[in-house]
Amino acid sequence: MTQRQARVAIIDGGGANIASLQFALARLGVAGELTVDPDVIRSATHVILPGVGAARSAMARLRQKGLSSLIPQLTQPVLGICLGLQLLYETSEEDDVDCLGVLEGGIRRFAAAPGRPVPHMGWNQVMPVRSSPLLAGVPDNSYFYFVHSYAAGISPVTTGSTEYGWQFSAVVESRNFLATQFHPERSGPLGARVLGNFLACS
Repeated sequence: MTQRQARVAIIDGGGANIASLQFALARLGVAGELTVDPDVIRSATHVILPGVGAARSAMARLRQKGLSSLIPQLTQPVLGICLGLQLLYETSEEDDVDCLGVLEGGIRRFAAAPGRPVPHMGWNQVMPVRSSPLLAGVPDNSYFYFVHSYAAGISPVTTGSTEYGWQFSAVVESRNFLATQFHPERSGPLGARVLGNFLACS
């Protein structure tokens, strides 16, 4: 299967910024279908779980649509973006919500400090932790665009890290589940490379 033959399902968790993701995929020659239909999601070659918003409301929507039990069972490549990464974990400090439980551990909030406001917003460097399909061809310490107030700590699934007061997971990968805390769709040519790397996964 070539990249252009990929059938991408974008899970509609109720967040914003979907148009940017669809435009980024279109520039790669791929159409991303926004959906909550379990059959469409199961039949897709690649699934993206994006997110801009709150963990509790996103999880409530996923549960309402019957997707909270489906997502952990998916066997094709799945990409979480920003909140989508956080939802893959067991819990989040944001409203103390239970998440999808694909990855062990919980999500915690940044503490604001002088010169380090919350949310963490803007361009920051991603440092490789170990070999990563998502970061193939991406130079070490490249800059990507972040907007978030919560993050995952470093763990065995971390393949890329970023520092903002403490080292957090910028890229995680476990089996067929991959995720970025940054927004590849808003990160220029290197972000496009990350999305292309995901579409090359099988």
